[in-house]
Amino acid sequence: MSLPALLAADATPSPSPSQTTAPTVPSLQDAQESATNAASWVEQNWSTWLAIGLRVLLILVIAAVLRVVVRRAITKLIDRMSRTAEAVDGTTLGGLLVNAERRRQRSQAIGSVLRSVASFLILGTAALMVLSTFQINLAPLLASAGVAGVAIGFGARNLVTDFLSGVFMILEDQYGVGDTIDAGVASGEVIEVGLRVTKLRGDNGEIWYVRNGEVKRVGNLSQGWSTAGVDVTVRASEDLDRVKATLDAVAEQMSKEEPWNERLWGPVEVLGLDSVLLDSMVVRVSAKTMPGKAVSVERELRWRVKRAFDAADIRIVGGTTAVPEEEIPADPTAALAPPSVYANSESPQAEAASPIPPARPVVR
Repeated sequence: MSLPALLAADATPSPSPSQTTAPTVPSLQDAQESATNAASWVEQNWSTWLAIGLRVLLILVIAAVLRVVVRRAITKLIDRMSRTAEAVDGTTLGGLLVNAERRRQRSQAIGSVLRSVASFLILGTAALMVLSTFQINLAPLLASAGVAGVAIGFGARNLVTDFLSGVFMILEDQYGVGDTIDAGVASGEVIEVGLRVTKLRGDNGEIWYVRNGEVKRVGNLSQGWSTAGVDVTVRASEDLDRVKATLDAVAEQMSKEEPWNERLWGPVEVLGLDSVLLDSMVVRVSAKTMPGKAVSVERELRWRVKRAFDAADIRIVGGTTAVPEEEIPADPTAALAPPSVYANSESPQAEAASPIPPARPVVR
């Protein structure tokens, strides 16, 4: 090689590192090879994917259909129970105690609980089956869910207690809308029965929110029947036959008039003497009434008995003792005067004739 050629070669700059590491553009052959590999991978796994997708789809379809079928079956069962209760209303005494609102709310609550439980079980099982289809290990997931459930149950034990108590109260039909109950912590008329809280309206119009878990005992005043009892205290000298005849006339007349003929579920009975004292005696009158109507029947019965006794000249005395008419003073205020006023006189007129002189003021 000549000298000019060597000098020209030395003068040529050497390539930089960036120029030596520049990315190479893939050729058409490389793209074809990559596409071939992807197609072969899809061809090898498409059947598995299709099987998994079809399995998941089948699980979801079966779960949805089963959920709809179960919910409809529960709804029909609740409706049939309601129709059976309505049919029994005309033949038994217990059906008369359940009004339409109470039956409707109780049916809705029972149906809601059963439908919720069925949906939770079906959808939860379907979710676990879908996860197992993707070959996911369910043991850690179930263990974590169990620990979380225990923690939530421990922290919300009062809520769980209220919910379970409400479910059993509704299923056992302990009380319903329109019933008058004594729940221990509060009493009044039931206006709403929930799974967690029962609403009561008190005697003064206040609304009590009673948690179902706090109810330890329930006294239902609207189930079965009520008993209206009236004690009539008369003088011991009264004629018992005349007293009984007057009471029987009052009972017969009251049982024929509205609305008392509907509220009375049995005849008004004169049970007889409840107690006998030296100067008075107590006659017991009782009647079986509609639930919750005993107070109104007792008031009406007292009203009628008083008017009938006044017409028959039968004297009603108060308390357990009666004061004879001959011992009643002509001037009622005389018995209220202190004894010291008449200590030195025989009568109020004598005291008026000799009044006590007033005390003289002391002058210093």
